[in-house]
Parts: sequence; structure tokens; C-alpha cells
Amino acid sequence: MPKPFVKWAGGKSQLLKDIKAGYPVELGKTITRYCEPFVGGGAVLFDILENFKLKDIYISDVNEELINTYRVIREEPYKLITSLELMQDEYIGLSLEERKLFYYKMRDRFNYEKINGNKSTNIDKAVLLIFLNRTCFNGLYRVNGKGEFNVPIGSYKKPLICDKQNLLSVNKALYNVQIHCGDYKDSISFIDSNTFVYLDPPYRPLNETANFTSYTETGFNENSQIELSRFVDTINELGAKFIVSNSDPKNSDKSDDFFDELYKKYNIERVTAKRMINCNAESRGNISEILVTN
Repeated sequence: MPKPFVKWAGGKSQLLKDIKAGYPVELGKTITRYCEPFVGGGAVLFDILENFKLKDIYISDVNEELINTYRVIREEPYKLITSLELMQDEYIGLSLEERKLFYYKMRDRFNYEKINGNKSTNIDKAVLLIFLNRTCFNGLYRVNGKGEFNVPIGSYKKPLICDKQNLLSVNKALYNVQIHCGDYKDSISFIDSNTFVYLDPPYRPLNETANFTSYTETGFNENSQIELSRFVDTINELGAKFIVSNSDPKNSDKSDDFFDELYKKYNIERVTAKRMINCNAESRGNISEILVTN
């Protein structure tokens, strides 16, 4: 089974069992289309692709570098793998000090390509994204206000930079998938009553200090969450089935009913998740998250 080729904050591998329990029973029968407009690492996407034979599949994300990597894996897998294998061999053979120099050189190259490079399918950017994801601190993707990737080097002794078998599995799985870079609202033209939609937006931070990560230059604030809820109302009116995931404000404030009010007309389930990426190691542990369905 293909699995996420990058470690992505908020990835859904650990919650997959709970999310699968919310799949509509008609999936693969009368529901023949799947849409995931915040695809991220793609854990739910790859589960859908492995277990259901659907007619049409649409994925998107606002992160241009991530979407570029999806396209490169689908269209140029062997060139990508060759470059990653060479980079892996070089990196593993370096001393700790040499690794630091190499890492920050590759980070600078990535930022140059990100800002000045070709906007069409770009193998070099895909290679650099996967390399940085596999070698940076906690596999985190974070950019500053200029759009520059600014995560420091991690401390992995022997990182698996090129997972050839999985990249080829992902390549095969993506064969008929529509891959788009853009806002989630662009997906509305794809969605109809035969569609299942999974929405995994950037989470509302549980507190002010938790909001230390930005995956794009624009961010996703509380007004964005409200706007997303209106989009959910629209796809519900179209007859589509959906699941929305988000943080549970009640982890830090029992009286915070933000999502309970926002999605009060739908089903809200609280499920347990382990916070895997946090700037404070002592804060890693079990918390609840919400799954909203119709």
C-alpha cells in the first residue's frame, strides 16, 4: 500500500482508523468521486486509492512545492529516485559538521528555486523538498513571511531519504488522479452528489503559543475557519458526503464551543490523537481532535 512520502504536520496516519469509520457506506457504489482539497501528506488519499475503485479523484493544496512533488512522482518517478539515491549516498557519508554545511546549502538552493524557479513541474524542487523533509528538525515544513523554508537541520543518524519502493507505489496510485495547486474553494466545480469530500484544513491553534507553524505565507486564521464552514454548507447542499477534521478547543478551554457552534447542524465526534510535532517536547501526548460529518 502506498503511504505518505513526506512527514507532514497534522498528518492523518494515526487517525486513519477513526476517519475510515466515517467513510460513507455508499463509497465505491453510488459515490464514485473523491475530493481532498487540503491533501497534505495524503494518508487518507492513499487509503482511498488502495481500497476503492472510484471514477474520478481530485486533490489539491495551496503549497506549490508539495503539489509539484506529487506531480513529479506521478510523471518522472525514476529521475526523482535516481537523484534522491545520489543525494542519500552523499549525505550519509558525511561527518556531522559536513552534514550541516550540506543541509543549509540545500536549504538555500530550495528557497532560491521556490522563489525564482520554474513554476511548471520541477524535479530539482521535488528532490530538495523530500531531502529537507527527511533531514530537517521533526520533518517540519515551515516558512517565514517571505515564503522561505526556515526549519533547522535534524539529528537523524541514518535518514531514509529515498524510499524507492514507496515512491513507485505512490506513482502507480496517482495514475488517474487530478492534481491541482490552489485554494480549496476551486474544488467546487468538481463536487456533486456523487462525491465524498475529506477536508483537513490547517488546524485552529489550541493556544497562542501553539501557533508556531506556517505552511504557506498566507496562513489560515479564525475567519478562514468560518469561511470554510460556509463552503461545507455549500457542498452539503449539493448532496456530497464529507468529513472535516480539526483541533478540539476543549483540550485547553472546556468552555470553548467554537467548532460545536460552527458545525452544530452536523455530527461532531471527538477522537484521540497523539501530538507528534510540538516545539515543546513535554507537550507531546494524547489530545482529542474533532471529526465532523453529514
